[in-house]
Amino acid sequence: MPSFCVTVRRGILRRYRQVPRTEADGTFNYNRASNRQGLLSAGVCGCCGPLRPRYKRLVDNIFPEDPKDGLSKSDMEKLTFYAVSAPEKLDRIGAYLAERLSRDVVRHRYGYVVIAMEALDQLLMACHSQSIKPFVESFLHMVAKLLESREPDLQVLGTNSFVKFANIEEDTPSYHRRYDFFVSQFSAMCHSMHEDTDTRNRIRVAGIKGLQGVVRKTVNDELQAIIWEPQHMDKLIPSMLFNMQDGEEPDRTGHPSTPSGTGQDGEENPAVLAENCFRELLGRAAYGNMNNAVRPVLVHLDNHHLWDPNDFAVSCFRIIMYSIQAQHSHHVIQQVLNHLDTNNKSTPRVRAGIVQVLLETVAIAAKGSVGPTVLEVFNTLLKHLRMSVDFELGESSRRNSACSVSSGRGKESEERIVQNAIIQTIGFFGGNLPDYQRAEVMMFIMGKVPVYGTPCHTLDTVKIGHRGTKRIQTMLLSSLIMVTSGFKSKSMSTALPPSFLDPLFSISLMEDSELRQLVLEILHNIIDRHDNRAKLRGIRIIPNVAALKIKREKISKQDIAFMKKHGQQLYRHIYLGCKEEDNNHKNFELLFTTLAIVTIELANEEVVIDLIRLSIALQEMCLINEENMPMFIRCGIMASVAAYLNFLSQMIANPPFCQHVSKVIEMRSVEALFLLPEHIFKDKCPLPESLDKEDKHLYFQTADIAECLAGPGYNAERLSVPYIPQVTDEDRLTRRKSFVDTISLQVDIMPNSLPDKSQLAEEITFATLKKAIDTTGLEEQEREKRRQLMEKFQKAPFEEIAAHCESKANMLHDRLAQIFELTIRPPPSPSGVVSISAGHTQHPSVPVYEMKFPDLCVY
Repeated sequence: MPSFCVTVRRGILRRYRQVPRTEADGTFNYNRASNRQGLLSAGVCGCCGPLRPRYKRLVDNIFPEDPKDGLSKSDMEKLTFYAVSAPEKLDRIGAYLAERLSRDVVRHRYGYVVIAMEALDQLLMACHSQSIKPFVESFLHMVAKLLESREPDLQVLGTNSFVKFANIEEDTPSYHRRYDFFVSQFSAMCHSMHEDTDTRNRIRVAGIKGLQGVVRKTVNDELQAIIWEPQHMDKLIPSMLFNMQDGEEPDRTGHPSTPSGTGQDGEENPAVLAENCFRELLGRAAYGNMNNAVRPVLVHLDNHHLWDPNDFAVSCFRIIMYSIQAQHSHHVIQQVLNHLDTNNKSTPRVRAGIVQVLLETVAIAAKGSVGPTVLEVFNTLLKHLRMSVDFELGESSRRNSACSVSSGRGKESEERIVQNAIIQTIGFFGGNLPDYQRAEVMMFIMGKVPVYGTPCHTLDTVKIGHRGTKRIQTMLLSSLIMVTSGFKSKSMSTALPPSFLDPLFSISLMEDSELRQLVLEILHNIIDRHDNRAKLRGIRIIPNVAALKIKREKISKQDIAFMKKHGQQLYRHIYLGCKEEDNNHKNFELLFTTLAIVTIELANEEVVIDLIRLSIALQEMCLINEENMPMFIRCGIMASVAAYLNFLSQMIANPPFCQHVSKVIEMRSVEALFLLPEHIFKDKCPLPESLDKEDKHLYFQTADIAECLAGPGYNAERLSVPYIPQVTDEDRLTRRKSFVDTISLQVDIMPNSLPDKSQLAEEITFATLKKAIDTTGLEEQEREKRRQLMEKFQKAPFEEIAAHCESKANMLHDRLAQIFELTIRPPPSPSGVVSISAGHTQHPSVPVYEMKFPDLCVY
């Protein structure tokens, strides 16, 4: 036995001395040296033969003497066959390859590193079994070694191997594998700032591909949901956005595009590759992961100051909205709204940028599923609209010095940018909603408009005053115009319920021409269901209405009922709106269009008679001029009446009526050009000193019109009853108050409700005594009033009589309320505090020990 051992040992030493050296550096060949070491250990440790384990010999054989020769294919096939045949050896093969690769990396033998990774990739692709799990751990350990290296080639090599691994679908999930290191390392590679441009792009592309591999490997694995946690999303998302931002600007439509002039295809361009990876990540996001995916985007835009300008921010959110599932859109909208709340004290341009991003977001979401956040979007936008008005008014009030004037104006103009962006967002979002949701939004916005008599709980207009409230009213009505644009309702009672119509009409009585114009435009959007408004643009005498090709349908029963219920209210507000002293050309044009649209959409025979009565009443108001209206207003009303009656006569196709109207217009064109719309609304139209009522040929006569309409279809007898609108106290008050200031309103009312002492004392003269004795004239006036009242109740429509009686009842209730308020005092309270509420001073309270209680209450 000893002689045999000595013989084996001599053979091993003989083979050891025969190991050749390399011609390059004189060192031992790595493969032969390894075999030598193994033989020595084998011979020394025991009498088990001069061979290493088979898996080690197979691994050693794939490495050539010169790394430039590459991987030995025949030996690699043997190793692969052995690994497939004996899968239990995979973990040992992987561990041995990892050991060799680690030594080669340390010794900078990069040729053998490439061969080792190529062998690992082939083994990984060839072996699919349960035993591959331990091998994967060795593989990931080797990839991590390469990524930690500072050599760009090794980092790219490790990334490519990881991407190949990520594309493998494993049969069973991994319970313990984590990718935290790879997320961090690939994210760092995405932010590479290497001096060489090509090398920098290679590293960034490798980092993005690595992140894409992590995403593909983890998002489909339920056990790897940890990738969606904030600590990982805070690295993934900014890395992609950084490369998207650093490259050329992506396509504005939200679809990927290859930047021009780079000379690179999409696979090698960091910006395009990052965008594709970003889309893939968002497309795989589930319901509960949307917030974690969107929040890093907002943080990145904040950190890099990308809200002003916001082109990149808009592009990012377009990509987000087109990539995610439609039912998750409301998550993104909610995140942007919350971010807007967080930045409520940021600069106006930043807030405007966020609002514009919200506009793009809701524009895409409105076409699909928005979720329950519709009213929340509008509520948040209206809140920020109010805040912007506060900031604007605050800046303007603090302008004291000359230097602060310019800065204050700049701040004010920037706040206008925010306000316009909010209005545009409200209008665009509302305009893309279905009609049933749009009606709710219209009601919601109208509830926010500060109008006397309507609840405005969220807008405390007492604090911002008249100017701020007018600004809010203007902006909210402008947004309502955009929301109602294109709104088509089958029934006017549904589109204009009393809760919407009453505050809208209240605004139409305010002493502000701009607000009245906005109200009329809103009415046009709602009433004009056949888009005839563009054909009626411009107040004029239309020679041939048939040439306009007006679209109309037969009025429905629902619309007939609507006009019976609200027609008198509509006529009254048109009548009162015509005589406002600040009316201009646009006001008269909108009033004419309102009458024309009502004629097209809502007029039956009864409504036509009412509109003619209204027109004649407007003409008589200008001729009598009891309110001393300016001459321009009087002539403007007369011209509007002429334009409307010319349109109405042709619409109802009544030849005698058309002839009468044409005759009056012809006489005006000869003798009174200032009573025609083509002349009165010119800049330098000469105005007359007065209007002579005796020139009957220049005015429309009620008797002639009644004679023209005599016959079947029209109740011409009603034309003999003059139209008299019933102006209530609320109307007078609303016309003088364009904002909700409850305290000031009540303070103004109380002194005016009491008679002036100077008016009570009337001077007694001979003429006064004679007038008191002579009662003949009073009796004649009383009989005339009684006759007119009886005629009115006999011939006037029921709706007008009801409106008249209702106005009287309201006036009676208002007087009684004032009397009760002055006479009835509230019971004393033990607080002992003098309080002032709603403009009324409460009397000092009585202490408890001085209060007198009934006997039944004392024990």
